[in-house]
Amino acid sequence: MKKESINVEIARTHIRTRRKQTIVAALGVTIGLSMYIFSSSLMSGFSKYSKTEMAKTIAHVKVYKEDQISKPLYNYADSGMVLISNPRTVTESKNINDPYTLLDKIRQQKYVTYAAPQVNVDMFYNNGESQLKGIGSGVIIADADAMFNIQSTMLAGNLQAIATNLDAVIIGKGVAEKMNVGLDDNITISSSQGIVKVMKIAGIFTTGNKSIDESKCYIHISTAQQFLKKGATYITEIYANIIDDDKSIYYANQLQQLTEYKVEGWETTYADTLSGDKIRSIMGAIIPTVILLVAGFGIYNILNMTIIQKMNDIAILKATGFAGKDIIRIFVMEAVIMGIIGTGLGLGIGAGLIKVLQHVWVGGPSGYFPIYYKLSVFVSAAIMGMVITVGAGFFPALKASRVDPVDIFRK
Repeated sequence: MKKESINVEIARTHIRTRRKQTIVAALGVTIGLSMYIFSSSLMSGFSKYSKTEMAKTIAHVKVYKEDQISKPLYNYADSGMVLISNPRTVTESKNINDPYTLLDKIRQQKYVTYAAPQVNVDMFYNNGESQLKGIGSGVIIADADAMFNIQSTMLAGNLQAIATNLDAVIIGKGVAEKMNVGLDDNITISSSQGIVKVMKIAGIFTTGNKSIDESKCYIHISTAQQFLKKGATYITEIYANIIDDDKSIYYANQLQQLTEYKVEGWETTYADTLSGDKIRSIMGAIIPTVILLVAGFGIYNILNMTIIQKMNDIAILKATGFAGKDIIRIFVMEAVIMGIIGTGLGLGIGAGLIKVLQHVWVGGPSGYFPIYYKLSVFVSAAIMGMVITVGAGFFPALKASRVDPVDIFRK
């Protein structure tokens, strides 16, 4: 029998004779890995859900005219005079000059998938004595739907109605409830410019965001321009979607070279939200990692105790020709076996938890629990589990390889 086969047999014998310790060590790895997979998948699911919800209302990149702050009329730094000033936002038109030329330039960029103009209107919804402040998005509905997938948010009505009917409006669910109106009802809308129009409700949508559902509506871009008493070239914002939304800041900088107007990626707009998601993801990874490290110490203690109890056996093995590297292989192999058992069970239980939670209905816009399978999470969990268990087994094995059989026999 080859020495490698003998090493394997000895390792298996140690595992079989210490089943309880083996099971305890493997369970530590199992719990750690299953928790790691669960928490990582949960954080990934919430992050994906959050991005999906934001994508319903925002584009990857936004081009707009930034507000300017008034500057002091006199520079007192040179004369030493003290000038008390009250900086204010300069009231200027939000219009982008020559917007369709800029829009064509943006659409020509290879990394841009969609681009569309928009006109935002501050307005009031009126129904009898009821009045509600809101905001209207004047859009070319085909382009807006391609960018934001508005159709997926529709509860009732025909999204394309506002493409041909300038008196049609699609309102949020909250607006409909507060104004006590429904599909095909009429609603009076007035703008900040004093324009009043009676419009027909052609559809009702919900984004899951209460503040948006209680204020927003979609109208034809020409209707929005009429509300503001502006012409056909009046555009307040240009939205663009890019090939990789996780690099919105990079591509926003690329688009900035095309225009003097402000270009902002969604990662900048929602920096606070993304920062919170990142912190939660880190915390979600730390806890199961600590559990895995504790499991690794458990394996270390078990193998260390095995070495102490089997010191005579180790001495005999070395006296009969086993080298130090053979002793290391034996005990590392034991750790590997524990790791394989624990990792296999951990991956299975983690996958099972995800499967169960995916069928848990939580209601609201999210529907079922937002947790998803992610291959990279399972791969990293398996690698982490094996690295920790092999590392935990190596140091006791190294100690065993240095045993001097002469010293043992003398005792």
